[in-house]
Amino acid sequence: MRRFWTTVEEYRIENGRCGSCGERIPGVFSAQDVQTRFGRPLRNPLSGTVTVRDGGHRWVTRLTIEPVPSKPKAIKVAYFSMEIALEPGIPTYAGGLGVLAGDTLRAAADLGIPMAGLTLLHRKGYLRQRLDERGNQREEPAVWNPDPVLERMEPVWSVQINGRIVRIRAWRYSIQGVFGHAVPVYLLDTALPENNPWDQALTDCLYGGDEHYRLCQEVVLGMGGVEILRLLGHEQIESYHMNEGHSALLTLSLLERQVGGPNLGAATEANIEAVRKQCVFTTHTPVPAGRDQFDRALARQVLGEERTAVLDATQCCPVDTLNMTLLALRFSRYINGVAMSHGEVSQGMFPRYPIRAITNGVHAVTWTSPPFQELYDRHIPEWRADNLYLRYAAGIHPDEIRESHERSKHTLFEEVRKRTGIQLSEGVMTIGFARRATEYKRADMLFSDLERLRSIARNVGPFQLLYSGKAHPRDEGGKAMIRHVFEAAAALQGSVPAVYLEDYDMQWGKLLCSGVDLWLNTPKRPLEASGTSGMKAALNGVPSFSVPDGWWLEGHVEGKTGWAIGHDGECIDDLTTEIASLYEKLEHVILPLFYGQPAAYAEVRRSTIALNGSFFNAQRMLTQYVSNAYFPSKKEFLQ
Repeated sequence: MRRFWTTVEEYRIENGRCGSCGERIPGVFSAQDVQTRFGRPLRNPLSGTVTVRDGGHRWVTRLTIEPVPSKPKAIKVAYFSMEIALEPGIPTYAGGLGVLAGDTLRAAADLGIPMAGLTLLHRKGYLRQRLDERGNQREEPAVWNPDPVLERMEPVWSVQINGRIVRIRAWRYSIQGVFGHAVPVYLLDTALPENNPWDQALTDCLYGGDEHYRLCQEVVLGMGGVEILRLLGHEQIESYHMNEGHSALLTLSLLERQVGGPNLGAATEANIEAVRKQCVFTTHTPVPAGRDQFDRALARQVLGEERTAVLDATQCCPVDTLNMTLLALRFSRYINGVAMSHGEVSQGMFPRYPIRAITNGVHAVTWTSPPFQELYDRHIPEWRADNLYLRYAAGIHPDEIRESHERSKHTLFEEVRKRTGIQLSEGVMTIGFARRATEYKRADMLFSDLERLRSIARNVGPFQLLYSGKAHPRDEGGKAMIRHVFEAAAALQGSVPAVYLEDYDMQWGKLLCSGVDLWLNTPKRPLEASGTSGMKAALNGVPSFSVPDGWWLEGHVEGKTGWAIGHDGECIDDLTTEIASLYEKLEHVILPLFYGQPAAYAEVRRSTIALNGSFFNAQRMLTQYVSNAYFPSKKEFLQ
C-alpha cells in the first residue's frame, strides 16, 4: 500500500535485546542504517514483541517508527460528515455512517493523505440506550466534556440562519497515523455566549430535534465548515467530500465564493461547473428515510430568499421540497455508492447522474482484537502499514488462528459477565448480530420458528446468541424489533441462551466482531447499501452468515468466507425461502462443521482473513478515492 505524502527518515527501536545473548540493541537508526543492518527497510511500525535478525544476532524488540517529514503538507481534501466516530469516549456518532467516517480519516492518517475532517461537536451525543426487562428502549443524552480531549481553536466566525447571525467556533481532534502523519478533525460548536439559547443548542444533539433544528444544523456543518477551513488557513483545498447529503449546503458557500458574495442570482453555469469540479459526494442508503428533505418554506426561512431561489434554479427543490441528495448530486463531479450493488441501485434511482461505486472498508488496526494483532505482528509484520499483507494470513497455521480467537472470545464473555451478570459458555457456538435496530435489518428473522431452533440446539449442537443495537428515538418499528428479540429470547430460555446487550457502541462493536464464532446479517434486499460489521468480523477470523446484499455480494465465497442465506448462494427475495435456507445451513452445514470438524472451521476462519480482511479495509477504499475522486488527473500524487 503506497504512502502518498510522507517519508520515514528515522526508526526508533525500544527495549531491544538479543534473544540469544541478551545484548541490548541501539536505540535509533536512520533509514539508511536500517537498510544496511537488516538488509531491507522496515516498512511499517510494529507493536508487540517481534523478532528482527541482525547478522548473527536475533533481536527481540518492540519497534516504532518516527517520521521526520521535511515540511507539513497543505490540506487538500476536506471530508464533511454529520457524524464521525473518533474514539469510544467521544459520542459523536450514531452508527455505521459515523464509524465509516472515522475509519476513513484514520486510514488517511496512515497513508499520509493531506486531509481534514469536519463535523459537529454534539455536546449531548446521540443517545444512551436503556432497556428494561421487556426490551422497551429509553433514551438518555450522552453528555460529554470536550475540554480534556479536544483543542479549542481561536477563530470565531458566523453564518446567517433564520435571518440572524450565529457565531461558531471549532475544536480540533488529531488522528495520528502509523507513520506519524496527523489528520485534523474539526468539530463545530455554537455554544457561545454571543448566541441566543436556541442557537447555542444547535450543536448539542446528533439527529435530534425537529426538521427546523436539523436544517439549521446542516447550515452550520456545510456553510460554516467551509468558512472555518479558510479561517484556519486551509486555503488549498481541491476536493470537498460530502459523506451523505447532510453537508450539501457547503456547495452554496463555494458558489458564493465564485460570484464574489451572497448575490447568488448572478451565478452562471460556469460558476456552477467550477463548484462541481471541487465536490465529491458519497451516497450511503437506498432507503428514502435516510435522505434529508425539507419543505421549501422552511428552507426559505432558514436560508433566505436568494439562496432558496438558487436552489430552485438548479432544480434542487422539486415539488417545493429541498432535497439534500439532489443538491449534492447536482454540484458534484464524482458520485459514488458504497458497494458494487449499491452503485447499481443508486444509478437506477438517479439516472441523470453518473454514479460509480467504491466499496466501503474498515480501519484494520482499530477493529482487530489484541490477540489477532499480536498474531499478525509475529507472522505478517507489514500488515499495519499495508493491509493487503493480510492476504498472507493464508500461511498462518489454523491452530494459531483458533487460539487467537479463543482469547478474543474469552475477553468478550468477561465483558458480558461484568456488564450483565450472565456467564456464557466459551465452548459453545456463539452467533452475533449487532447493528442499528430498524425494520429492514430484520433482527428477528432468526426467531421465525422457535421450535426449529430448539430442535437444532437439541439434536445437532448447542448455540447461543448475542444481540445489540440502538433504535432511533422516532423509529417505532426499530423499537418493536428490539422487543420482539427480547420476547424470543425469553421463549428460548433453557434451550438457546440469547442476550441483548444495551447501548451498542464502538467498544461493544470491537468485542462482538472479534469474539463471536459466526456473524449473522439478515437485511431485506436491496436495502443494505454496504454494511461493515461483517468486514470487522473478517479481520478477526469470524465468518459471515448473511443475506447476499451490500458488501457480502462481493465478499461471499461459499464455505470459504462464510455462507449465504440462499440456496447455492443465489440471491432470493422470498422471505419463506430465506428462512428455510437459514435454518437448513445452520443445522446441516455450519453447526456440524463447528463441532464435528473444528480444524476445517479454523480453515474457514483463515480464508476469511486472507480473502476479506485483506480487501475490505479502509486503506484500499481510500486509495480508490484518492485515485478516482480526489486527484484523478494528478498521478504524481500517487508516486
